[in-house]
Amino acid sequence: MTKVVYEIVEHDGGWAYRMNGAYSEAFPTHSDAVQAARIAAAEQQVGGDDEEIYYQDEGGRWHIEHSQGGDRPEAEVVDHAQSLRS
Repeated sequence: MTKVVYEIVEHDGGWAYRMNGAYSEAFPTHSDAVQAARIAAAEQQVGGDDEEIYYQDEGGRWHIEHSQGGDRPEAEVVDHAQSLRS
């Protein structure tokens, strides 16, 4: 099973979550970013219909992948900043 990790990081003057080098929007507080990452991680694990996924990589190249609706990854939120804030 594939595993995806959402990391909580400082970004654009606020907080965001990052997965595989891609950042979410910036949130004003650390707590908002953690909550958004938890929602994204939970949604990542919900099965659905088969579909095509289109995405752009860091180099600007577009990719298309077929995703089977029941083939969902394990998702985790990692918050290294929390230990620094304590």
